Amino acid sequence: MTERRLSPSIRRATAAWLLVAQSLFASAAAQAPPAEQPARVEAAFVRNFARYVSWPTRAFAGEHSPWLVCVLGNDPLDAVLESTLQGRTEQGRAFQVVRAARLEQLPPCQIVVVDFPHAAQRRAALSELSRRPVLTVGRAPEFLDEGGIVRLITGERIEMSINLDQARAASLTIPAKMLEVSREVLENGTLRRWR
Repeated sequence: MTERRLSPSIRRATAAWLLVAQSLFASAAAQAPPAEQPARVEAAFVRNFARYVSWPTRAFAGEHSPWLVCVLGNDPLDAVLESTLQGRTEQGRAFQVVRAARLEQLPPCQIVVVDFPHAAQRRAALSELSRRPVLTVGRAPEFLDEGGIVRLITGERIEMSINLDQARAASLTIPAKMLEVSREVLENGTLRRWR
C-alpha cells in the first residue's frame, strides 16, 4: 500500500462509517451481559462484512439466496451470531447460520468463521477455501499467515486485520473504508500496521 493523502470526501465517509460502526457496536455491547459483549461485537462485525465486502455473483446460488454464514469448529460465537443475524437482511438477502465440525459438511458459504484449535486444521480448511469466493474470519494470531482473510482481535475493543492478498485471490473486494479502520493489512506479502 502506498502512502497517499485522502480526499476530504473519503475522510468524511470514513469518519461516518466509524461513527456508525462504533454506535452499532456500543449498542450491541450495552445490551449484552459482560461475558457476551465481545461475541456480540464480533457478530456485529460479521454482519457488517456482508454490507461492505463485494462478492462475485457466482458466490450465490440465486439472486435472492440468503447469506450463508458458516461456523467451522467449536466456536462459541455461533449462538450469538444466530441471534444477531436473525430477522436481518443485507443487500436484499436474509442470513442463515450453518455449523459444522468439518469443512466437507458445509454448503457453499459466503462467510466462514474458522475456529479450529489446531493450526494444521485451520491451514487445511483455509487452503481448501482459498480460491473460493468466501470471506474467512478467525481469531488465531497466525490466521492471516495461514491464509485467512479477516482476523478479529479481542482486547479493550474488537479490532480487525485483513489479508488483502487472500481476499483478491478469493475474488472478494474489500473497500478502502474497511482497510482504513483495520489494525494491520497484509498486501503484496507485507504486513503493514495501518493504525
